[in-house]
Amino acid sequence: MNFKMTRRTVMAAASALALSASFAAAQDKVQLRLSAVATETDQRAVALIEVFGPAVSEFASFEPHWNATLFAQGTELEAIAAGDLEMSITAAQEIAPFFPEWSIFAAGYVLQDAEHQIRVFNDPLMDPFKKTVEDELGVHLLAPMYLGRRNVNLRQPRSEVDIKTPADLSGINLRMPGAESWQFLGRAIGANPTPMAFTEVYTALQTGAVDGQDNPLPTVVDSKFYEVTKQVALTSHLVDWNFIAISAEVFNNLPADQQEAVTQAAIAAADSARAKQLAKEEELISFLQAQGLDVYTPDVASFRKQVQEAYLNSEYAQAWPEGVLEAINALGSN
Repeated sequence: MNFKMTRRTVMAAASALALSASFAAAQDKVQLRLSAVATETDQRAVALIEVFGPAVSEFASFEPHWNATLFAQGTELEAIAAGDLEMSITAAQEIAPFFPEWSIFAAGYVLQDAEHQIRVFNDPLMDPFKKTVEDELGVHLLAPMYLGRRNVNLRQPRSEVDIKTPADLSGINLRMPGAESWQFLGRAIGANPTPMAFTEVYTALQTGAVDGQDNPLPTVVDSKFYEVTKQVALTSHLVDWNFIAISAEVFNNLPADQQEAVTQAAIAAADSARAKQLAKEEELISFLQAQGLDVYTPDVASFRKQVQEAYLNSEYAQAWPEGVLEAINALGSN
């Protein structure tokens, strides 16, 4: 049978070859599934979708899963270790149960601000911490993400309770999460921490069952606590952070240029999310002031001194390597 090569058949063949090549290229891409508890509108999620994903798209297929829909919160690190997941957004609080020395990065008044987080993460003091997580858990930490600052939010006006030092929180029933680590921090800052379900906090503030609560400013606004409170003392008693984490096996199997691209993409995503979160915090200060709340900064140095002494005299610090807290403090701006 004679086969007549027409323009149509040539175009069809070319299209088929292009489709086949495209499919093969897609199949050759490394799969990077990320599981996180964050919502897709969270600044961290937005940055990973808009910055990280496109930056690695030539060689990787980035597949984020939000709202803990792929793996339950708290199980992501084990999933990565088992080879069932490639990426996650993790926290020092989640790493510390595996490696107690990591509790230093979840302690009050250790990290001072967003820039301090970056300096600490990039400093050689962090290398043995990262190495332990990689060697023993199979998780490689790419970049730090700024989560926010927890502050004291009180129902009394400043004329009644003016928070300047920890002594001013004496007798204040401050709702804090129920875990002992949170209760310890509440006592360390000078308050009487009161464990209570988050869903009960608004009513408790409204009725006076508690004198106040501690949370980042976005939570104060999102939960409308400003309707039943009068002031926010910017104690910044916990400057919280997360880490963009990837399977060490997956990362180490990438060519050097792709490892660098993944690292730089993660840093760029973290920088983007950090800038937006800091801007949001500043906007919320103005919003809360417009709602009639007094927003001010107390003597943070006095809080830091008291809280760090409390930790150093507790069982929490027993796992901290000698000299690390001092080295972290030396990197701070305050």
